[in-house]
Parts: sequence; structure tokens; C-alpha cells
Amino acid sequence: MSKRNKIYKKKGNVIKDLTRKILKLLNQDTSKTYNYRQIAAKLDITDAPGRNQIIQKLEALKLEQKVEEIDRGKFKIIPISKYYIGTIDATTNGNAYFISEELEHDVYIPARNLNRALNKDTVKIYLYKRKPNSREEGDVVEIVKRFKTEFVGVLQLNKNFGFVIPDDSKMYADIFIPKNKLKNAEHGVKVLAKISDWPANSKNPFGVIKEVLGLPGDHNTEIHSILLEYGLPYIFPEEVEAYAAKIPLEISENEIKKRRDLRDVTTFTIDPTDAKDFDDALSFKVLEDNLYEIGIHIADVSHYVQENTILEEEAYKRATSVYLVDRVVPMLPEVLSNGVCSLRPNEEKLTFSAIFKINSKAQIVDQWFGKTVIYSDKRFSYNEAQEIIETKTNVISSENSLTNKSYKVEAKIVDAILTLDTLAKKIRKKRMQQGAIAFDKVEVKFNLDENAEPTGVFFKESKDANKLIEEFMLLANKKVAEYVGKSKGVPTKNTFIYRVHDEPNLDKLAALQTIINKFGYTNKIDTKDKKTTSSSLNKLLMDVHGKGEANMVETLVVRSMSKAEYTTQNIGHYGLAFDYYSHFTSPIRRYPDVMTHRLLQHYLEGGKSPKATSYEEKCRHSSEMEYLATKAERDSIKYMQVKYMESHKNQEFEGVISGVTEWGIYVEIIENKCEGMCRIRQIKDDYYIYDEKQYALVGQSTKNLYQLGDHVLIKVKNTDLERKHLDFTLIEKLKNI
Repeated sequence: MSKRNKIYKKKGNVIKDLTRKILKLLNQDTSKTYNYRQIAAKLDITDAPGRNQIIQKLEALKLEQKVEEIDRGKFKIIPISKYYIGTIDATTNGNAYFISEELEHDVYIPARNLNRALNKDTVKIYLYKRKPNSREEGDVVEIVKRFKTEFVGVLQLNKNFGFVIPDDSKMYADIFIPKNKLKNAEHGVKVLAKISDWPANSKNPFGVIKEVLGLPGDHNTEIHSILLEYGLPYIFPEEVEAYAAKIPLEISENEIKKRRDLRDVTTFTIDPTDAKDFDDALSFKVLEDNLYEIGIHIADVSHYVQENTILEEEAYKRATSVYLVDRVVPMLPEVLSNGVCSLRPNEEKLTFSAIFKINSKAQIVDQWFGKTVIYSDKRFSYNEAQEIIETKTNVISSENSLTNKSYKVEAKIVDAILTLDTLAKKIRKKRMQQGAIAFDKVEVKFNLDENAEPTGVFFKESKDANKLIEEFMLLANKKVAEYVGKSKGVPTKNTFIYRVHDEPNLDKLAALQTIINKFGYTNKIDTKDKKTTSSSLNKLLMDVHGKGEANMVETLVVRSMSKAEYTTQNIGHYGLAFDYYSHFTSPIRRYPDVMTHRLLQHYLEGGKSPKATSYEEKCRHSSEMEYLATKAERDSIKYMQVKYMESHKNQEFEGVISGVTEWGIYVEIIENKCEGMCRIRQIKDDYYIYDEKQYALVGQSTKNLYQLGDHVLIKVKNTDLERKHLDFTLIEKLKNI
């Protein structure tokens, strides 16, 4: 059993944490007074020595001016500005930091002061200094709101009870499970446990087993564990599936009459090879006067997902589809996401469209938004569309054919793709000139066999076909936001769903500058204005492209940026260099796009602006769920990387030092971007200490440096699927390329 698994009970006559307990009680109502007997009763202290300790502590707190004696023997707390509400950011060593908008800096909270607060809980703290010249510390006096109460972990059984050892390294307490709450779970299995109580005399929270997931290390067990760790469901409730199954699949003639009919216009989709849900399609028509009519057609999800239904409630709750390495956990049931809403070829579909008249210089001369019906003539993978762009022919090799034969594409579709590619490049060039940042980060992908076992790693890069789709989706998102957000060049007060991205923090950019200098990239990040900053970052991204350290530097650039989020308060999108930007193009997989569709249609029909309050709350929820989904996706990649490396134990690889800490160095293998740790105690040629300023480990005798960005040779020592962790053995430092 874990050393944390002993339930703590008060021993002897000294009452532990009495100061905090008294202050917490008095702070619950700052206007109320208590005498020592009332405090003792509230704290369940019944013996005379305990009551004497309360009397003594109240006198001490009065001298410290933390409480005041209103009447003889009656005390109340002195409300001061040293109480703050914010969020706990726990570390893996049991301590934490407190983050609040009221404070300019984070506040350190030692483990002894957490008072049962857990990572990401909303809490109230008291700010104090232990000594006159020491740094301020926080003391949690109240847990305002738990971030979560359910944790995934491994069950350790004893005779009459069990403990769940959480997977989450930031969860410092194991969860005690009484015998009658074990749900027949066996020793050593992975479970989902819910905290039900945390008694005052217990070091550990009490809980119940909600779900038995399976054996640790089993593929489905680990994937489901990742989802549940972030509170993400992996199955739909039966009633939601049943409701979705009753949705009519046929499109009525009456519905078609309400829409702009585009079934005769050349239309196609371009998506990843393994895609099953097709949110968007492009249509193309040549007009007179050297103009083109280009339609961006998006699945009309809001037609099928009606407000005030259980389908709507489930879509809002999930807020996003989750893309794991071996599966997609959709926002909508499959009958919708892969069926009636998916813009599959050779099928009539209901869509919401943004249609533009564009000249050969990629300038927009007219635009139209509204409900449509389309018919997709062809479905292309990105690779197939790329082949057309590169060869400029109508003969391409089919990725969807078992015989891998080539086939011909109609000349008009080939012409459409080539013209759209030309226009997309002009639109992209203009966007870059306006200060957009070229984030073309390489994605790590896996070749999987029929059992979801990784057989290889490959990298997905954005090519012309990807950028073609990206530019026209960006165009639709931008123009929809502009249509609602401003009128005749003047901002409106219309409530809308914006995707915003704030300017980067100057301190983070300064830190980035210091780091990239260590790699030999001496070009200055010029923060004089938006354009110079963007230009500097684009040059850095271009310089590092294709290098061994590219993935790490690109990740550091992303981390220096602010986080994009959803809101009704528009501040523009820094990374895209757009003053107005929304998400309109992916309603199958993003709930904010569904809200965007509804609001856009409302305004197209002449509706007045609704109140922003409820929409702002939905934006906040959507941003939070997007963050959790991203965390789950990253964990699934890390899990698969570790699984892949299981078959490469004791093999040597060249890597780049991607992180330096006091306990060792992180190394990213160049050929597959798997990251692991070389522990400092296992580097034997010297005694090394961590130098924070140099981002390096420094040998005390040799002065040898292992620095961020250095190339090293490592051997795979150990793989841990449950912890999603790789251990490397450092062999030698290599000459940087």
C-alpha cells in the first residue's frame, strides 16, 4: 500500500492546524461573532484541554490583528484585503501555486497550507509572510468550488477496504474506498473513483468506485482512462442515440424550396484520407468579366440539432469532438456526424453557405450568406488533391482503391482545384503581409495495425492542398464575423461568437529570445509593433524548419503566444492578423460553430441582438472543453509514442535536448519526435547541477554543459505505459548540426 494511504486521525492533546480551522470558520460569515464554546462545538472539540487551546489561539490571533473581540469573549474575523479568490495550480511534489486576477504574481502555497484543496480548485486564500523578509505564502481557508471529484487510478485492495492510487501526478492523496463501495472491483484493476466525502479527521478523501475500466496497460483501458481523466465521455447515453436515430434522413421538397439550390454547381470535398465526417465542401463556377463564384458550404447542423432537445444538451455538454490517435470521440452521434450531416459525395445535403464573387487578383467583389442545398460531385483526399496541383493533370492514383489503380477526374473539377489553389496562394500571401504568423507545425501520426498497435511513425505536413482548404475556411470565418460584427466599417453591438487571440506577452517573448539564442538563432524578435513581431517570429519559424530542433522551437513559439478562446467580446485574432474572426466551418465537431450558425441566421432574418450573458457562459464552457480535449489528444499521442518505443528498448537514437530541469534533461528523438528523460543521477562522468539561467546542467569539475538544444545520443532504457513516460540513458553529447 502507498505510504500516503494511512488515514490520519488526531493524536494527543495538540489540535493540528487550529489557526486555519478557526480562521476558516470565522471567514464563512465575516459579520458573525463566536465565543470559544461555539467555536469548539463547530470544530467538534469536546474536551477541556481542547477548549483551552481555542481560548489561547483566539488571544494570539487578536494580538496578530487577525480577529477582534467585539464583546467580552466574542470574536469575529477582521476582513482585510489579504483574502483572495483564485485557482490552485498544483505541482507534482505536493506544493502548489495560487493564481488570481487580483494579484500580479502567483503565490506559493506549501503542501501544509492546502487544506485539502486539489489542482484547479477555486479557493479563497489568506496571504501572509512567515518572516518579515520572506516571500509571501498562501493559506487556503476555503474551497469555493471543486474543479473535479472523479479520478482514474489503480485499485489496491486490503481485507476490508481499498485505496485508489490516482494516475494524476498532481493528485497528492490516494482515495479510500470502503468495502461496500468497491463495486466488486478486483485488486490491481484501473477504475474511475468519485470522491464522496473528506472527513475532518482523515488524511485521505473517501470515495466510491463508479466504473471498472480494465487492466492497466490494456489499450482500451488506457484510452478510456485518458478520456475519463479529463471528464470526457466515450459513449452516448442511450436516450440520445435513440433520439438521433429518429431524425428524418430524407430532404423534403418543401425544405429545398426554402433554400438556394446549388445542386447543379460543381462541388467537391477535400479531407484527410481517413476522415469520416465531412464538415465542408467547395463549389466553383466561372462567371463573366473574369470573375469566379466560390462557395464554402458547411453542414447545416443547426437544422438537425434543435434547441431545447436532449441532442442539443449533449452537444453542448461535449462542446467538441475529441481526436485521439486511434479513434474520434464525436460531439454528435454517428448517425449525424458520419451520416445525415456529413457532406458525402453523390448525396444531396442541407448546408449553410458563404458564397463569394472573386476576381483573378483574389479580391472579393460580392458576398452572400444563407441556407442552401448542395450535391457533392467528388470526394478527394488531401494527397489526391495535392497530386492534381503538382502534376496539373486529371489522372491521379486512388488511395481508396484496393487495387490502387489510377482514375480520371473530370476536367472541370481539375480546373476548379488548380484555380482555387492559385487564388488561395494570393489570399495567403496577403494575409502574411498583414502580419499573420505561419504556424505550419508538423503533426506526429502513427501507422496502426488492426489491433491499434503502432507499427510506424510518420509526420503530417501542411502542403498546398491543405492550405487551399485552410484559406477558404479562414475566409468564410472572417467574412461571417465581419458581416455581424461591423456595419459600414463601424463595429456593431450585435452579440456574436468570436474566436479571439490576444497579443503575445512581452515577458514570454523575451524568454523565448533567450532560449533561441542558445540554439544559435541570433535574429532579434522585434516587438516594436504587431507586424514587426509577426515578421520576426515568421523568420524564426522559417529558419528552424527542417532542423532537428524544429519541433521544440515551434512548440516554444506556440507557448509564447496567448491562448485562443471563444467569447462575445471581440478583440481580434493576433495570429491570423484578423480584426474579426469566428468559427463557422466545423459545426459537426465544434459547438461554437453551431451557435455561430444560429446567430447568423437570426441576423439574416432581421432579428435584434440577444443578450450576451448566456452566450458568454457557453463560450467559456466551450473554451474549457476544447482545452481538456487538447490535453486528452496530447496524452493519447504520448501514450502511443511510449507504446511504439516498447519495441525499441536498448536501441540508440540521436535526439535534441528539449527541456532541462533540476532532476534531469528531456530529450526528443529526432527521427520520431518521442520525448523521454535522462535522469541527472544517472549521468556518471561528473556531478551535475542545474543552472536555470543557462537552461543547462553544468558539471562541477569538468564544467561540461548539457544545454537546451544540444544534440545527444541516447539509448531507450525503460517504457512506462501507465505513466506515459520514457526513460533514456545518456550516451554522449554530439556536435550540433
